Amino acid sequence: MLIKGLNCLGLMGTSTFGGVELALIRTDGLDILDRIKSRTVPYPDDMKDRIRSILGLKRDISDNEEKLQIVDKIVSDFYIQLIKEFVSETDEPIDVVGIEGITVLHNPHMQYTYQLGNGRYIANQIGIKTVTHFGNADICCGGQGTPLSPIYFNALSGNKDKPITFVNISGKSSLTWIGSFGEIIGFDCGPGDNFINHWTAKHAHMDNDYNGRLAALGQVHEKIVNSLMHHEFFAKFPPKSAYTGIFADKAEHLEGLSLEDGAATATAFVAEAICYSICLYLPELPKKVIICGKGAINPTLVRFIRQRLPSIDVISCKEENLPTETINAEICAFLSARTIYSLPITFPSTTGVIEPMPGGEIYEATKK
Repeated sequence: MLIKGLNCLGLMGTSTFGGVELALIRTDGLDILDRIKSRTVPYPDDMKDRIRSILGLKRDISDNEEKLQIVDKIVSDFYIQLIKEFVSETDEPIDVVGIEGITVLHNPHMQYTYQLGNGRYIANQIGIKTVTHFGNADICCGGQGTPLSPIYFNALSGNKDKPITFVNISGKSSLTWIGSFGEIIGFDCGPGDNFINHWTAKHAHMDNDYNGRLAALGQVHEKIVNSLMHHEFFAKFPPKSAYTGIFADKAEHLEGLSLEDGAATATAFVAEAICYSICLYLPELPKKVIICGKGAINPTLVRFIRQRLPSIDVISCKEENLPTETINAEICAFLSARTIYSLPITFPSTTGVIEPMPGGEIYEATKK
C-alpha cells in the first residue's frame, strides 16, 4: 500500500528561550495528515548565556564570525543530541528533519538573516536529510524573509468558517488572514513574548511572566501603551517584518513602573499591536481569531486581546485542538515537506517577494 506524505520532524529553537520545540508529523506539504509525537526541551542555562552573548551580531567582522561559529557549533550539537534522543524513542521512520534555530539577526533592509544551526553538520551527524534556513531565498530575492507560517495556517483553515485570522505569538507576533475565497495575507504585526520577557528578566530575574501572573496583578498604563504605539513600524503597510531589536528602545517607557504594572503594560502593548493590525490592515475583519504560539498559554495576554476585539470570537489554539507548546516546530516540519516537494513557502502577499518562492536549504546525510 502506498503511504501518502512524509514523516517530518520539525525543530524550532525559540528566541524566547522557552525551550526547543520538536514535533513529528506526517504531511504531503498540503495537509497535516497525522500528528505523531511532540515535546519541548529547555535550554541549559549556560547555553542561554552563550546565545544571548551573540544576539545581534552580523557575520561581516572576523571577531563576530569566530564567536558565531563557536556558539553555532554548541547549539548544533545540542540539536543533534535532542534529535537522536527523539528518534530513539520513536517507532516511526523519519524522512526529513526541518530546523529553524534561534534568530541571531534578521534585517530585511540589509537583505540579511541568520539563524543558529549548521544544516550540513547536523544532517551528517543524525544520518537524516535535513532542511534549514527557510527564509534565506526569500530575503535574497527582496522579500521580508518572515513570516514563514502563513502557508501552514492555510493548511489548517480548510474546513473553518472564513475569513479567519491566526495570530502566532512567539518572540514577535505575526498574523495570517485567510479570506472567504482562499486569499492569504501574512505579516509581522508587532512585539511578542520577548518584549514582556525583557521586563521580567530585568526586574524580576525571571525568564518570562509565567501564565501572565504578574500582568494579571498589575494595572495597565494606557498612556504608555499609546506612546509605545507611536513606533513607525505600525504606520507601515504590510507585507512587513519586525527586524531584530526593533522594539528594544521602547522598553525604556516602562521604567519607573512597579514590577506588576510594567508586566501588565508590556502585555497590553503586545495585545494592542495585534488588534491594531487586525483592525487596520486586513481587507475584512475575521469571524474568528485563533491565538497560537507561546502567547496562547498566557491567559492575561489572551484576555487583553479579547477585550480589544469585543465583536470577534478570540480563542486559543488549545480550544481548536491545535498544539500549544510545539506549533512552531510543526510549522518547521510542514515547511520541510514543502521544500522537498519543491512547493512555494513564501508569497507576494506574505513577505512581499516578487513571486511565490520555494525555500529551505536541503542537506543530504553523508553515508558512513
